[in-house]
Amino acid sequence: MNAADTAWIIVATALVLFMTLPGLALFYGGLVRARNVLSVFMQCYAIACLMSVLWLAFGYSIAFGSGTSGIWGGLDKMFLSGVTADSLSGTLPEVLFFAFQMTFAIITPALIVGAYVERVGFGFVLVFSGLWMLLCYAPVVHWIWGGGMLADGGIFGEVGVRDFAGGIVVHETAGLAALIIAVFLGPRKNRTTPPHNPGYVFIGAAMLWVGWFGFNGGSQLAADGGAAMALTVTHISAAIASLTWALWEKIKYGKASMVGLVTGTIAGLASITPASGFVGPVEALVIGAVAGILCQEAVNVVRNLLKIDDTLDVFAVHGVGGIFGTIMIAVFGAGSWFAQLGGLVVVGVFTAVVTVVLVKVTAAITPLRVDLETETNGLDITVHGERAYDMTS
Repeated sequence: MNAADTAWIIVATALVLFMTLPGLALFYGGLVRARNVLSVFMQCYAIACLMSVLWLAFGYSIAFGSGTSGIWGGLDKMFLSGVTADSLSGTLPEVLFFAFQMTFAIITPALIVGAYVERVGFGFVLVFSGLWMLLCYAPVVHWIWGGGMLADGGIFGEVGVRDFAGGIVVHETAGLAALIIAVFLGPRKNRTTPPHNPGYVFIGAAMLWVGWFGFNGGSQLAADGGAAMALTVTHISAAIASLTWALWEKIKYGKASMVGLVTGTIAGLASITPASGFVGPVEALVIGAVAGILCQEAVNVVRNLLKIDDTLDVFAVHGVGGIFGTIMIAVFGAGSWFAQLGGLVVVGVFTAVVTVVLVKVTAAITPLRVDLETETNGLDITVHGERAYDMTS
């Protein structure tokens, strides 16, 4: 065990959890109508709790068990069987590696929340998120990070898929699942209401930016120069993407919005995530600069061309950003074109199939969408019996 590595990953684990609670919850909560803000908080918080338990029970074993099929890790590490305080994973206590990866298993299904807010059934959120994490996310983790079929020596040959911190594993899977659920749900009855609290959006985005240092820097799994470089390029990409998003808004609409500025931050962070361990600051500038415009245009395509109500633009920002960053690894010569594109296709098809099946199965168990009266009155009071604001004002 290396004490410095252990100390850094303890901090990184806390930072990644901080991304979901309260970062993502505030970012998403500020973007919805005032009558739905508590439901967003509830969904993010409940997902964090449920994924933690399921990751302990089955998820970690599926992702990082000792199975040799290349498809899944097996169930030999259910409930951390055989793992003690003295067990090691590289230079880290294995229980710490488990906890760090658990925070990724929390935020990935939580990202999907942005696609279905304001109209989804709470039971659906829990059942779908739990099944999706175990049957979609955890296997993909094994394929790429757990030595499975997309890793080095797998189906793409000696050089496998390069995904440092989750461009494919986290952002492509969550983005595609979000888009598919949005199609099944159909649009909200009122899509024109502006964000009720841009201040929440700003605070949440700032928390996500800080937490992302643990997300990408921690993925080095060591306290060394590689972690420092990953942290640095993460920051640079976020900064330039914020500026290019705002500049593009100013060119197109005559005004640059605060919500747009911080959404650009998230686009830059998502785009640099897969490449953060393979590129330097100049490459990060390029990735972030393009991401700020690319993801903004993707928002327009999904909303206005495809007419899909992915409420908080999960696919356009996270999905497109993660896919773009994954491709840029090959552009900059840090990975194989065959493996990068092939990995995107394999995981994309798998995610789409599993998500469609799970939506149908879950909807047969618990309602997918709330009724019109509930949607009109807001989920806070009708589903959870609470409200954050006086709706008469």
